[in-house]
Amino acid sequence: MMIKAILALAGLAAVVAVLASCTASQERSAEAAYPPVGPVVEVAGRKVHYVEAGQGPVVILIHGAGGNLRDFTFRMVDALDGRYRVIAVDRPGLGHSEAIAGGGTPQQQAAILDALAARLGVRRAVIVGHSYGGAVAMAWAVEHPERVAAVVSLAGATMPWEGPLDGFYTLTGSPAGRTFAVPVISALASEQRIEGALADIFRPQQPPAGYLDHVGAPLTVRADTLRNNGQQVLKLKAALQRLAPRYPALRIPVEIVHGTADTTVGIDIHARPMSRIIPGARLTELPGVGHMPHHADPGAAVAAIDRAARRAGLR
Repeated sequence: MMIKAILALAGLAAVVAVLASCTASQERSAEAAYPPVGPVVEVAGRKVHYVEAGQGPVVILIHGAGGNLRDFTFRMVDALDGRYRVIAVDRPGLGHSEAIAGGGTPQQQAAILDALAARLGVRRAVIVGHSYGGAVAMAWAVEHPERVAAVVSLAGATMPWEGPLDGFYTLTGSPAGRTFAVPVISALASEQRIEGALADIFRPQQPPAGYLDHVGAPLTVRADTLRNNGQQVLKLKAALQRLAPRYPALRIPVEIVHGTADTTVGIDIHARPMSRIIPGARLTELPGVGHMPHHADPGAAVAAIDRAARRAGLR
């Protein structure tokens, strides 16, 4: 029995090694097809990728789980850079930014992004976070308030929830899953599977034409990206349990934009409860809109940023 077990483990290790080689090749292809579109600088000992455009009050855009700053360069940067200095960033461990050991919490990520903002000479900014990026934006406001003039949460995952986490993140974030499952998931991530996953994120809307090619979906299914993202999401609930009790002390404008049909980050779990406990919070509900409000209704997202900037005295 022991010999059989050893042979089985050896066979599994060989399969994992082959898959790892395949995924390494896929990763090189993805990074060649979707290289950095802005500077990559060292901040707090880690490389951070960002893009910058425009002049005026500063708006910093933070993307969601598994994504990268290309989600915002698709439309949002162009919609804002005529009136704002816009900075979009790859969160640590995603896109072309270097990972934090263990993936990093929203608090740790916010500290790195605050250091980047300091390096770029930012004094006060409107911090905009989508999905997981909403947690980072709120952590930034709580932990490093000096530079945060206002927050805009776009379908932000900002409150702790009841019950277990989605099984995918439990798998990709766990030690065994990172070792054995992630290479398989990465190797089998065909274009059809990526399109299906993207459709689920946008549902009930559809991804806009050209979005899949622009956003660099192959970057999101690199093995290291899956591992970093899984670890980040696994730590999110505990991080929010520490953050949420501090929200009522915030005295900055907080604009919340959330779709009523969002099944990824539910409005009843996140946006509505948060809007009730922050004195400066204003909630804009988008009927029938899913998890990508800045694509489904970009006008509403831009209007929220404009309100936040005015309320903060930046315009």
